[in-house]
Amino acid sequence: MVGLFAARNLIKKRKSDRWKSSEYKRRALNLKVKKDPLAGSCQAKGIVLEKKNLEAKQPNSALRKCVRIQLIKNSKQITAFVPGNGAISHIQEHDEVEVEGIGGTKGRAKGDIPTVRWKVTKVNNVSLESLLSGKAKRK
Repeated sequence: MVGLFAARNLIKKRKSDRWKSSEYKRRALNLKVKKDPLAGSCQAKGIVLEKKNLEAKQPNSALRKCVRIQLIKNSKQITAFVPGNGAISHIQEHDEVEVEGIGGTKGRAKGDIPTVRWKVTKVNNVSLESLLSGKAKRK
């Protein structure tokens, strides 16, 4: 289909073939904003509903400390991982926490924690790192 009058057909074919790409389809239909509980943003605040332990996937056998959070912006509930040794003791129910993506490929779960895509970064507007190191006190 290369010739003097082939341009229109090539343009039409390029447009239709573009929809076979999953990246283009997600961007064109705005699927990240529609499906993502954080609505496309990188961070969000939420209220802690409960603390829970999740079992790690095989071959590891550990209890990962997580919290169930209700987001303030749209009232959706998510589960977030609490990183750090003993960090779960600094979080209580009804605390306000800030969450961000955990860093898995394509915004998915990372490591051996199934279905958990987010991690806690702040508790009551105080960094979780500074709470763990003892530099800051809990408000």
